[in-house]
Amino acid sequence: MGEVVLERDEGAGGGEGQRPPIALTPRRAPLIGDWAVRRRTFTWRQARGWLEGLPGGALNIAHEAVDRHGRGDLADVVAVRFLARNEPTTELTYAELARQTDVTAVALQDLGVRRGDRVCTLLPRSPELYLTALGTLKAGAVYCPLFPAFGMEPVRQRLELGGVRVLVTDSESYANKVAPVRDRLPDLQTVVVVDAGGAGDEPSTAEVMAWETVMQEASESLQRNGFEIVSTRPDEPALLHFTSGTTGRPKGAVHVHEAVVAHHATARFSLDLSPGDLYWCTADPGWVTGTSYGIIGPLTCGATVITDSADFDAKRWYSILQDEKVEVFYTAPTALRMLMRRGVEMAHDYDLSSLRHVVSVGEPLNPEAVLWGLEAFGLPVHDTWWQTETGAIIVSNYPGMPVRPGSMGRPMPGVEVGVLERGADGRAGVVDGHVHVLDDPHAVGELAIRPGWPSMFRDYLGEPERYAKAFVDGWYLTGDLARLDGDGYLWFVGRADDVIKSAGHLIGPFEVESALMEHPAVAEVGVIGKPDPLAGEIVKAFVTLKADMVPSESLRRELITFGRKRLGSVAPREIAFEEHLPHTRSGKVMRRLLKARELGLPEGDLSTVERPA
Repeated sequence: MGEVVLERDEGAGGGEGQRPPIALTPRRAPLIGDWAVRRRTFTWRQARGWLEGLPGGALNIAHEAVDRHGRGDLADVVAVRFLARNEPTTELTYAELARQTDVTAVALQDLGVRRGDRVCTLLPRSPELYLTALGTLKAGAVYCPLFPAFGMEPVRQRLELGGVRVLVTDSESYANKVAPVRDRLPDLQTVVVVDAGGAGDEPSTAEVMAWETVMQEASESLQRNGFEIVSTRPDEPALLHFTSGTTGRPKGAVHVHEAVVAHHATARFSLDLSPGDLYWCTADPGWVTGTSYGIIGPLTCGATVITDSADFDAKRWYSILQDEKVEVFYTAPTALRMLMRRGVEMAHDYDLSSLRHVVSVGEPLNPEAVLWGLEAFGLPVHDTWWQTETGAIIVSNYPGMPVRPGSMGRPMPGVEVGVLERGADGRAGVVDGHVHVLDDPHAVGELAIRPGWPSMFRDYLGEPERYAKAFVDGWYLTGDLARLDGDGYLWFVGRADDVIKSAGHLIGPFEVESALMEHPAVAEVGVIGKPDPLAGEIVKAFVTLKADMVPSESLRRELITFGRKRLGSVAPREIAFEEHLPHTRSGKVMRRLLKARELGLPEGDLSTVERPA
C-alpha cells in the first residue's frame, strides 16, 4: 500500500488551521513523476505524440480509445466489464469493442447519419451506450449523452437544442419521455430502441427501430463493404455536453476530437492509468465525467474499465472494489460522504488491498473526507477540479505529491491558471478597465485559465454571445472563487454567486462546511447566506448527521458552539438538520435550491436534482 506520512510543515503555503500535508509513498512510480519537473518540460505537442493519429494529420477519439489497442498487444485485454444487479456480468475485449463499434458506426451511417450530425443516448450503463458513443465518433458524428433519470421536459429540451438526428434509448424511456413530445422534435429522424418490446406505434416524425435489427443489418453491410473510420480533423466537433444548469436553459458545450489529447494525458497524470489497470469510475456516462473518464480517458490508456448499472449501495460498492480488485477508484465527494455515514468499520470488512489510488471529482472535497480515506482505504483521497467547459481535469492532487486536505491541488502540466481580481461590478479580472492577476497567496479571486489546452470547449451550441462572455482579455472565466498559495496549490472558496456577504466579510461556504464536518456527528453540510437587516446576510448551515446520530436541540447548540470555536465571526448563526441535502445528478450540493426553499423563492429547473435513494 505504501507508507503514509503526515508532514509537519504546516507553514508551507497554508493558512491558520490548515491540516498538515499527507505524503504517500506510492506502490509504483507515478506516471507524472515529479510535478515541478513535469510542469517545466511538458508540452501538448509531446502529449499528441503519445497518440497514434490517422493519416494526413487526422485525429479521431475512437481510434485512440479503441482501434489502436484492438489490433495491437491489448487486443485480448478486457476493455469494459459491465456489472449489473440482476443480470450476468458481460465484458468486451479491445478487439471485440473495435469490431462492434465498427458495426455501430455502419449502422448509424445506414440510418443516414453524416459527418457532424448529432447522435444521442438516453440509456443506463450498458454495452449499447458504449457502442453508440464510440460508434458515433467513428462515423464522424457528434456524440451527446443524456442522463437516463431526466424527465420528459429536460430530455425534450436537450434533444431540441442539440438538433439531435438519432436517439438510442430503451422502450420505457421512449414511451414516457420521447413519444409524447415527438411532434416538437423535427430534427429527430430515428429512434433506436435497445429492447424490442414496448416501443408503441411508430410516430409520424421519427421512425422507431429495434437495436438488434439495426445491428444485424449493419453487420451484414460491414461484411460486404467493410468500414473505414472517418478521418476527422483535430478541430472537428466530437462531443456535445449539456451543463446541468440552474434556472436558465442548459448550455451545450461543444468539444472537438483534439480533446482526446487532454483526456489521455490527464488520465495518465492525475488518475495514473496504464495498460491493464483495473479502474472504476462511478460517474454516469450521462455526464461529462462519465464520458471523459468513464469511457475515453481510461480506454486511451489501455485500462480495463469497470462499470456498474446498479444504484448506490455501500456494501455493493465495497464488494466491487474487493471482488474486481480495483486499483484506481474515481468517485464523487457525495458518494464518499455516504460511505462515511456507514462508518469506517464497514470498509474494514472488505479486502481493499488492490487499491493504490483514490480520486474524487464533482465538487470540492472536504478535508475530513481526505483523512477518512486514510482510515478506510489506507490512502488519502485525491481531489480534482474541472468543469464541463474544460472537458478534462485542470487541477489535481497527483499521485506521489503531498496532499493538502481541502486543496484542489496543483494545475495540470500544460495549463496556465490565474486568480483574477474582481471589479466592483463583479466582472472578474477587469478593474478600472484592466486585468489584474492576484499574486497574494491569501487573496481570493476568480479562477481563470489561459485558453490553449486541447479539451477546452469551442462553442456554446447556437449561442456565440454567451460563449464570448466566458472569456476576458485572454482568460477563460470559471465562475469559481479560489486562492493560489505560495506553493502552487489552489484552494476553492465557492462559486462566485454562492459567496456570503456578512457584516463586511466575504465568506466562502465551502470553508464553513468543511469546518462543521470536523464534528464527529456530522456527515454532510450545505451552507447559504440568509438575509439579515443588520449584517446583510448571516450564515445558515443545513446539516446531515451520521447514521447513528439523532437530531436534537442540544446537538444544534453544540454545533453552533463548535462552529464559533473553529471559525469565529464567520460561523453559522443558524443550523437546521436535513436528512437528505439536495444534490445535482453529478454530486454537487445545490446551495441555490437550499436558499430558494429557505426564502420561499421559485426553485427553478429541478431536472438535475438527484432523488434520495
